[in-house]
Amino acid sequence: MQARTPDNPGQLPPVALVTLPPEAQATHRLILAGGPFPYTKDGTVFQNRERLLPLHPRGFYREYTVKTPGARNRGARRIVCGGQPPTQPEACYYTSDHYASFQRIAP
Repeated sequence: MQARTPDNPGQLPPVALVTLPPEAQATHRLILAGGPFPYTKDGTVFQNRERLLPLHPRGFYREYTVKTPGARNRGARRIVCGGQPPTQPEACYYTSDHYASFQRIAP
């Protein structure tokens, strides 16, 4: 995955939703439906501390857990979506490495 760099501001590699793991596709469907979500942290504000996503005011992004088969905890996979209302996000991003890199989800 390509990370955002000074030479590449805001350019995140796209990934087709259908190519993501089935658990990510299921999480994306839950986001658009407004839940119910399996983890209490799902839907909480993502602060973009890593500054890898396009910059927006605090509260723009929300994070959702993508289940990891065999993991005893939430694992490292997430979908982060931005925009209001949360069920109609402007953009969603997938990370499989706990926010070290992102791919923009193409519908």
